[in-house]
Amino acid sequence: MKITPPDREYVPALGFHWLTPYYDVVVDAVTQTGMISKQLIQQAQIDTGHHILDLACGTGTLTILIKQCFPAVNVTGVDCDERILSIAQRKANQADVTIQFDHAFAEKLPYPDASFDRIVSSLFFHHLTWDNKKSTANEVYRTLKPQGELHVADWGQASSLLMRGLFIPVQLVDGFKNTQDNVSGKLVELFKQAGFAKVVQQQSFNTVFGTMTLYSAVK
Repeated sequence: MKITPPDREYVPALGFHWLTPYYDVVVDAVTQTGMISKQLIQQAQIDTGHHILDLACGTGTLTILIKQCFPAVNVTGVDCDERILSIAQRKANQADVTIQFDHAFAEKLPYPDASFDRIVSSLFFHHLTWDNKKSTANEVYRTLKPQGELHVADWGQASSLLMRGLFIPVQLVDGFKNTQDNVSGKLVELFKQAGFAKVVQQQSFNTVFGTMTLYSAVK
């Protein structure tokens, strides 16, 4: 595990460190993560020999699922929270899969240029300020290989007034300013500004906390 000393504050999973152990139970219950993760993996069209990065991997649920579905690919997970990475490593050990978990901020990834064929991310970008979103998108672009792809699952524009209302608790926990970028539909703009082509807002899903959307972009 690579260690990059934290140089700023960050919003932990569910907003508070003491809730981190309950992250999987809560998120699975309210956001249909199992189904959405499978859709994200299918969308990414992962192939043998690919090197995959799970950006802000959290407890490693998506990271482990990728490795289980594609045992021959090289999978790395990165997150800025050491506590949650310890959970991810324990889950990987229990699943008997080999995954490299690294400790670093998304705005300063510890990888050379053109390292990955695919970068995936789930429920991460809404935690970031707009400036950190831009820095992260630039780092994703830098570390992807030419023709590499970014695939994101995160909160998106509400599909109805009901979905918009249901999203307010997320904003109370994670912050109104940074989450507003998501519900305003600014992630497409974000990825285009970073230099990505073929930026597409894919399918959306209604959950008990609002509308979850899948995005794709190509370097």
